[in-house]
Amino acid sequence: MKLKVMSVFGTRPEAIKMCPLVKELEKHEEIESIVCLTGQHREMLQQVIDIFGTKVTYNLDIMQPRQTLTTITTSVLEKIEPILQKEKPDVVLVHGDTSTSFVAALAAFYQQIPVGHVEAGLRTFDKYSPFPEEMNRSLTGRIAELHFAPTENNRKNLLQENITNHIFVTGNTVIDAFQTTVKPEYQYKDEDVQKIDFTGKRCILMTAHRRENLGQPLENICKAVKRIVEEFPDIEVIYPVHMNPAVRDTATAILGDMDRVHLIKPLDVEDMHNLMSRSFLVMTDSGGLQEEAPSCGVPVLVLRTETERPEAVEAGTVKVVGVEEAVIYENAKLLLTNQAEYDKMAKAVNPYGDGHASERIIKHLIEWSDSLQNKE
Repeated sequence: MKLKVMSVFGTRPEAIKMCPLVKELEKHEEIESIVCLTGQHREMLQQVIDIFGTKVTYNLDIMQPRQTLTTITTSVLEKIEPILQKEKPDVVLVHGDTSTSFVAALAAFYQQIPVGHVEAGLRTFDKYSPFPEEMNRSLTGRIAELHFAPTENNRKNLLQENITNHIFVTGNTVIDAFQTTVKPEYQYKDEDVQKIDFTGKRCILMTAHRRENLGQPLENICKAVKRIVEEFPDIEVIYPVHMNPAVRDTATAILGDMDRVHLIKPLDVEDMHNLMSRSFLVMTDSGGLQEEAPSCGVPVLVLRTETERPEAVEAGTVKVVGVEEAVIYENAKLLLTNQAEYDKMAKAVNPYGDGHASERIIKHLIEWSDSLQNKE
């Protein structure tokens, strides 16, 4: 009997981290791999699917204009139920902290199907920050049978919550993704990036779009970046701006008229990973970039007041600088002017693994399945 594994994901960040795992699942003859997309994102999700050549079995296609957390939740619950009843997978794999992940885990629980949580155990211990992600991952952790924790610290978080069964420290699958995406002679697809002359320049890659940063925090971030560009003539800032009008309006108002700040549309994962690998510095409020950039030897300044990825802070690859203009500016200036401080971050060891997380997850899945069959 083959082990039937259904992987469920629906956003671009999930796809970047789940597609390497799906590719690895497909290599195993003893596993039947099924992929179910929820379509919480649409275009951005499809780009990743195409780059990895992932075979999709089902697409719930739930995305709608002005979708809310409630509409995402109800749509996924209703649409995935008949698929779970028809396929009867042995295990459902979900990823991280999205609404897709929590709701797919809940739907599997209703069918009494075991859930494997990839990227388990991340915590800020503040249920409203990040919102709704912190509660999504905590609730998924309560439902899951198997917990694939990227780091030892994540494992300890689960133990602290009295989740003790089937926790495996595997590294993060996002590092696996780089084997597919980063290429030495890579040519950018995005026309805006193609036009930028990087000769003799230091590139800062920036992203900022989180809900909790909208308004004054994002204004502060943009003002700090403006000061940096005005002070350092060799800096080019590339800011793929989120589609949210609240983000676009602020970014355009403060940075829109600066020659060396490039406000561009969101990049696909290949362009993003290759740009990151060639950048001098990453400034971000994103979670994923805190894991990704260190694997390229690029320091990260986190534009948030806390992070659920403390391992990167402890390792020295990431520094949390908050959302105050002066603090962001001073920390960026330090890395731009002090080689020793820069090297300390750039040369630190990435705590998120070695690019073999997917292999470890599958090894544990097979061992878990075998142990169940032995009990029967």
